[in-house]
Amino acid sequence: MTALAERPYGRAGGGSRRGPRSGGGLALLLPALVPVLVFSVGPLIYGILLAFTDARSGRNTETSFVGLENFAELLSDGDFWESFRIGMIWGLSVTVLQFLASLGLALLLNQDLRLRGVARVLAVVPWAMPPVVVGLMWRLVYHPDAGLLNGLFGTHVDWLHDFSFALPAVIVVGVWTGMPQTTVVLLAGLQNVPKELYEAVSVDGAGAWRRFWNVTLPQLRPVIVAITSLDFVWNINQFSLVYVLTQGGPGGRTRLPMLFAYEEAFRYGFFGYAATLGVAITIVVLAVLGLYLWRQAREGD
Repeated sequence: MTALAERPYGRAGGGSRRGPRSGGGLALLLPALVPVLVFSVGPLIYGILLAFTDARSGRNTETSFVGLENFAELLSDGDFWESFRIGMIWGLSVTVLQFLASLGLALLLNQDLRLRGVARVLAVVPWAMPPVVVGLMWRLVYHPDAGLLNGLFGTHVDWLHDFSFALPAVIVVGVWTGMPQTTVVLLAGLQNVPKELYEAVSVDGAGAWRRFWNVTLPQLRPVIVAITSLDFVWNINQFSLVYVLTQGGPGGRTRLPMLFAYEEAFRYGFFGYAATLGVAITIVVLAVLGLYLWRQAREGD
C-alpha cells in the first residue's frame, strides 16, 4: 500500500490516459472531417481522375482512360487560351481595384466619424446578398433603355452586350461585390496597428502621407498578402455572378475559364475535357499564387 501511494503520478498514469485522450480527440474531429472528405476531397480526387478520361454525357456511353490526350488538346485549344486571358484580366483587375477601393473605405471607416457604426453595417451589405441577386440588380442598372446608368449620364449604351464595355462593366460589379470582406479584413488590421507608432512618427514631424507609407502599410503587410491572395483565388474561380450578368457574352468577351469549363461539360457534354480545364486552371492559379507569396515572403525577409 505504501509503495503504491508513494509512486509518483508520472509515466504510468500519463501513459494510461494518453490513448483515450487521442481517441477522444479524433472522435471530436470526425464531425468536421467527414463533410470535408465527402464534399471536398472526394470530388476533387474524382475530378482529377476524370481529367484523364474521355467521359461524355449520354446514356450507355463508355468511358476509357486516355492519359494526357485531354491536356494535349487543351494546349492547342485557342478558345481555352482566350478564356484564360480574359480570366487573368478579370482576376487581376478585380483583385487590384477591389483592394484599392477597400483600403480607402477601411481608412475612412477607421476614423472617428458620426454614424460610423451605421456606415460599417452598410459597407457589408453587398456581402450578404447572393450573387444571383447582385447580378440581377446590376442588370437593371446596366439596362440599355431603363437602366440607372444610362439615365444618369444621358447615354444609350448596351453595357453588357457591347464588345468594348462588357468586360469593364462586369469588372465593376466584381469589385463592388467583393469589397465588403476585403474592407472588413483591412479595417481589423488597421485597428490592430499600435497607436504609439503614429505618435512616434508624429513627433518627428511626419505628415499624413508619411504616416500612411511608413507605419500603416508596413503594419498591414501580412493582412494585405493574405486577403489579396484569397481574393485572387475567389475572383479567378468566379462563375455565378458573370453567368447571371452576361453568360460569357457578347461573343465570349466575358467568358471566364469557369464558364468555359461549364459550357464544355453541360452544354456539349465533354465531362473529361471539362475536368481537364478545371485541373489546368487550378495548377495555374496555384503557380501564380505561389510565386506571389514567395516574392512577398522574400521581400519581407
